[in-house]
Amino acid sequence: MRIGSGAQGRRRCYPCARRRDVTQLDTRTETATLAGGCFWCLEAVYEQLKGVEHVVNGYTGGQLPNPTYEQVCTGRTGHAEAVQVTYDPAVASYRDLVRLFFRIHDPTTLNRQWPDVGTQYRSAVYWHDDEQRLAAEEELEAARALWDDPIVTEIAPLEAFYAAEDYHQQYYRKNPHQGYCQVIIAPKVAKLRKEHLEALKA
Repeated sequence: MRIGSGAQGRRRCYPCARRRDVTQLDTRTETATLAGGCFWCLEAVYEQLKGVEHVVNGYTGGQLPNPTYEQVCTGRTGHAEAVQVTYDPAVASYRDLVRLFFRIHDPTTLNRQWPDVGTQYRSAVYWHDDEQRLAAEEELEAARALWDDPIVTEIAPLEAFYAAEDYHQQYYRKNPHQGYCQVIIAPKVAKLRKEHLEALKA
């Protein structure tokens, strides 16, 4: 894949989920951690891409261990809603994923992705190693040409990622007719299909 430049259930618990990435399924896959507004939106986009094997919605960037959705929504935990994307680098590169990231959300609005407001909706790329950090920084610089306003995306090391509650996982797929999904997520998915059809799974 290449992206061109122009009702609540039990919480899911993963081994090693409370430290680094939770979706490193085998040695041939890699993981990207991204935050850009409501995690339902990012999940709905990334799970459709060629090379993406798994997407987990969760929380990262804050101080509170094992936060709940309700706690994160207060804006006092320091956490952002985020996704961890497990992908096959032979099919989709990390740069592909980050390049698309700067096109599917507004990286110029501080702590907001309309209509969601708060630090938990901030734009951020959480890198897993120096190679990812460098790629994220370079893709951010390249993305400046796409936006009139300054980009406010945070680029920071991943410290811990906490998987969100089960009812948040695969949310758009399970709730396509829910109001938020229809008004906010569906247009993002439609734009993805229109502009990046070649990057999508069959």
